[in-house]
Amino acid sequence: MSKVLTEFREFAVKGNVVDLAIGVIIGAAFGQIVTSVVSDLFMPVVGAIFGGLDFSNYFVGLSSQVTANNLTAAREQGAVFAYGHFLTVVINFLIVAWILFLVVKGINRLRRNAANEPPPPAPPTKEEVLLTEIRDLLAKKV
Repeated sequence: MSKVLTEFREFAVKGNVVDLAIGVIIGAAFGQIVTSVVSDLFMPVVGAIFGGLDFSNYFVGLSSQVTANNLTAAREQGAVFAYGHFLTVVINFLIVAWILFLVVKGINRLRRNAANEPPPPAPPTKEEVLLTEIRDLLAKKV
């Protein structure tokens, strides 16, 4: 039994597993930021472009009992086909995908620029240093 626990501990503390866990946590936090940016900044603009309409409340009641004007109340009354929520999610996805594309494009540009930089010049050899000193001494005498 202790061998299994030892192997599990080795697996769990490997760098890749810890890095993955940190990535998932940061990804969840970043997801909240992106959700806020999309729902609080972009979607109002998109709604204003389309006449001030809120996509999230677009729905079709699937029974005659659904008479509400907003999605939350309509769901309480019965089944609804919430196509507005679907449109919102698709637009959110497209915005997130575009932002991630731009981030990856920027990172790739930075990597290409770093790869294209010439290597720094090699330090002068001892011979070159001595010859430079001799040249400088001779220049002072003249």
